[in-house]
Amino acid sequence: MAADAPAAEAAPAHGAAARELDAAETAATVEAILFTSDSPLSAARIAEVAALSGQRAVKDAVALLNASYQRDGAAFRIEAIAGGYQMLTLPAYRDVIARLMRDRSESRLSQAAMETLAIVAYRQPILRADIESIRGVACGEVLRGLLERQLIRITGRAEVLGRPMLYGTTRRFLETFGLGGLDDLPKVEELRTGATAAPPAPATAEPSPVAENQSGQTSPAPQDQAPAGQTSQP
Repeated sequence: MAADAPAAEAAPAHGAAARELDAAETAATVEAILFTSDSPLSAARIAEVAALSGQRAVKDAVALLNASYQRDGAAFRIEAIAGGYQMLTLPAYRDVIARLMRDRSESRLSQAAMETLAIVAYRQPILRADIESIRGVACGEVLRGLLERQLIRITGRAEVLGRPMLYGTTRRFLETFGLGGLDDLPKVEELRTGATAAPPAPATAEPSPVAENQSGQTSPAPQDQAPAGQTSQP
C-alpha cells in the first residue's frame, strides 16, 4: 500500500500541468485569431471560431496573453475596442507608426472633416442643418466624405417636416479613434475648461488621419489612441 503513495501524490501535479498546457494552447489559438483579424472581434465570435466553452475562456486567454506581452516587453497588447478585442500597438510607438503611415492619402482628414466628425460624435443623432448651424458653413460634401469613409452613418429620419436624415458615428469611428464606446469621449466640461487627460496616442496599426493646416501643409490630426482606461479625443 505504501508503494502506491508516490503515484497518488504525482497525480495532482500532472493534472495541474495539463491544465496549464490547455490554457497555453487556448491562448495561442486566441492569439492566432486576433493576429489575423484587421478589426475587433467579440468574445463570443472568438469563442465560436476557436471552439471554446464560452466567453470566460476568451477573457482568461486575453489576460494570459497580455501578461506574457508585458513580461516580454512586446510593443503591443490586446485591448477592448468597439465591443470586441483587437491587437494594438502601445502609445509609445505612435510617432513611428505615424511616420510609416504618413503617405497614405486615404488616411487624411481635413480640418473641416474633423470638426464635423466631432460635432456628430457629441451631438448624435443630429441633423445636417444643426451641424451647419454650429459650424456656420455648408457641410454636404464633408458629410458625404465621412459617409464614404464609414466614420458616420445615417441613423434614421427626424419626425419633423420633410423627415430630414439624422447622422451618427459608426463602429469604424470607434476603431479608428481607439474608443471602447461613446462614453470614452472626453467630457464636454473638460474641453471647455481646457483640462487634459494624460496624452493619448493611436494604438491601432492603421494610419492616423491627417488634417490640413492654413498653410496647406499636413499635420497629424488630434485623434490619438489612449491606453485602456484613458480617453481619446476625435
